[in-house]
Amino acid sequence: MSGATDVKKEGFNLLGMLKRIPLTTLLIGGLLVLVMIVGGFLGFSISTEISNILQRFSYWGILALAMVPSIQSGTGPNFALPIGICAGLLALIFSMEMQLMGAGFMVASILMAIPIACIFGYIYGILMNAVKGSEMAIATYTGFAVTYLFCMIWLLYPVTNPNIGFFLGEGLRILISLETFGAGKILETLWEINLFGVIIPTGTLLVFFVFCFLMYLFFRSKTGIAISAVGMNPTFAKATGVNVDRSRIIANMISTSLGAVGIIVYAQGFGFVQLYDAPLMMAFPAVAAILVGGASAMRSKVRNVIVGCFLFQGLLTTAPPVIGRLLQNVDADITNPIRLIVQYGVILYALTKMSGGGK
Repeated sequence: MSGATDVKKEGFNLLGMLKRIPLTTLLIGGLLVLVMIVGGFLGFSISTEISNILQRFSYWGILALAMVPSIQSGTGPNFALPIGICAGLLALIFSMEMQLMGAGFMVASILMAIPIACIFGYIYGILMNAVKGSEMAIATYTGFAVTYLFCMIWLLYPVTNPNIGFFLGEGLRILISLETFGAGKILETLWEINLFGVIIPTGTLLVFFVFCFLMYLFFRSKTGIAISAVGMNPTFAKATGVNVDRSRIIANMISTSLGAVGIIVYAQGFGFVQLYDAPLMMAFPAVAAILVGGASAMRSKVRNVIVGCFLFQGLLTTAPPVIGRLLQNVDADITNPIRLIVQYGVILYALTKMSGGGK
């Protein structure tokens, strides 16, 4: 009798645990498993697929992590992530102009990117305080505006290093290889592990998890708790002596800084820097990733970033080739439209469920 009771309790606990997992996470997770199974039957190498997922997961991780401070502060997902990305790109250009190489190039770029991003984030935080209630809409257009402002900056930039300027005329190239500076895949290949055919980008993953741990610690500090309180109930937070506007500015400065560091990690992974309108839509995959992980537009945690980024990037990595193989007789290439439908569909669905934490 006791054994039957224990089984019933275990079953109940399992059901309760499943109920606590956001529906979006379950759907995307189930779809990813299904796509990988179908890919296996179609002849795709599972170890190669997992390697590709881990690569893209490590590239996008910090960019998705940048959503946590802004969401926790009550300003919603940071659709103005291109502001931070442009700060990181500017730091990369400075390092190139200084003709730094290898690890020194990466370290200098990150060290320069953070203060630049903090300045940008401070200005952006003031803007967010001025448009309370409409943050997500304003953020999107702000990100677009800053991206095109930097298009003019890249075009008018007084280049001194011939390796990064146009061959004819003034301005910076659209694509700049990091191999020239010994920084292409420098983190990804650091302590790289081959485990049963699965290539684990240990260095990039380690950097990502270090930032996750620092974010976890930050939101257990006095400042982090104050930011969370502002996001939950700004009126109550103000009544307890918390400076609401200051907390929101700090959160956006951190978010912008993470965006700047994130694009540096992202660029080294792909081995090149892409300027001009490249940052324009980069906020959307980062937003989709954290929402897939179970975050809402008001509450998020580090685990939402880890789970969501893995599932979302996993689906975007595995689905296009599998769909392409299934539709190999179709003349048009529809894999990229499918990727965009999944990406923006996830954002739309998750935002409609934001009051329930994504469930």
